[in-house]
Amino acid sequence: MSVNTTPNSSFNIDEQILAGYLEKNIADFRGPLTAEKFAGGQSNPTYLIRAASGNYVLRRKPPGQLLKSAHAVDREYRVIAALADSDVPVVKVHHLCEDDSIIGSTFYLMDYIEGRVFWDPALPHLGREQRSDIYQEMNRVLAALHSVDIQKAGLCDYGRPGNFYQRQINRWTQQYRASETEQLAEMDLLIDWLPENIPQDGSQEKTTLVHGDFRLDNMIFHPTEPRVLALVDWELSTLGHPLFDLAYQCMQLRMPHNSVLSGLGGIDRASIGIPTEQEYIESYCKRMGFKEIPHWNFYLAFCFFRFAAILQGVKKRALEGNASSEKAMKMGKLVQPLTTMGVEQIENAVAI
Repeated sequence: MSVNTTPNSSFNIDEQILAGYLEKNIADFRGPLTAEKFAGGQSNPTYLIRAASGNYVLRRKPPGQLLKSAHAVDREYRVIAALADSDVPVVKVHHLCEDDSIIGSTFYLMDYIEGRVFWDPALPHLGREQRSDIYQEMNRVLAALHSVDIQKAGLCDYGRPGNFYQRQINRWTQQYRASETEQLAEMDLLIDWLPENIPQDGSQEKTTLVHGDFRLDNMIFHPTEPRVLALVDWELSTLGHPLFDLAYQCMQLRMPHNSVLSGLGGIDRASIGIPTEQEYIESYCKRMGFKEIPHWNFYLAFCFFRFAAILQGVKKRALEGNASSEKAMKMGKLVQPLTTMGVEQIENAVAI
């Protein structure tokens, strides 16, 4: 996780109190320590912890009034710990603290991994073959995630099986309404259309572990190899439908390349060695044993709706002074473009 850091600003941590607490609760931990907040991340503030016993990463709930069920770092800790011996690459976690008196909110501590984080999905600094290998590795990790035996991993109660999209539409509609700052006709249309168009042919009944924010910059790659060392940022993970993660990633890659959240929109993928959306989906289907994907437009429309609802929460926190980075307002401006792209899917009933 080699990224730039920023001063703690309003997210200050009392380093002496934290060091004393960690020394008491983690056998091999030794202070003193310093805490530097990572510049990236809009939801749960994340810090580089430099201590006498080594480097770690601390992830916490943000300060301020929070929406119900949001910023669930305790769920992140649980799922990462559960996947420690699986085919899904995850970081080693050390301790979960739910005592707000230590740093002001719930947090957990995990290993620091030295590797590469690719913020630009076009991978401009890599060659054609390297780009292809990176995307194939992402595809492999996605299939591995959706192949986890949730019973063996002890995650049968990590979410409710079945009826995933109805429950998600209800949840994110409520979250959006709770953070709404202006009325958007496109979002109102999606909120009306989605529950009436959930696939009813049984194709969406499969239940797997889903990440909820599966994208390139939520992976730490080996310093030199096209190999994922850890899939990170599990806050939105749950039990759900596997095509959600796939559609979510494809949705983001459709976004403009010059956006604050960079996609591959406007880029000729074949010319730079990155698989097309069709090729990426075919690779995933081959790994998962799927023959086709009916109702692809529904899954994409749902993902645009959900992401817009998430960014509306980021926007409201920014307006209230509780967002965790300076990019928050810029990200909030994506809410309307996302809803517009979601509405475009309503007219495109395509099976892949």
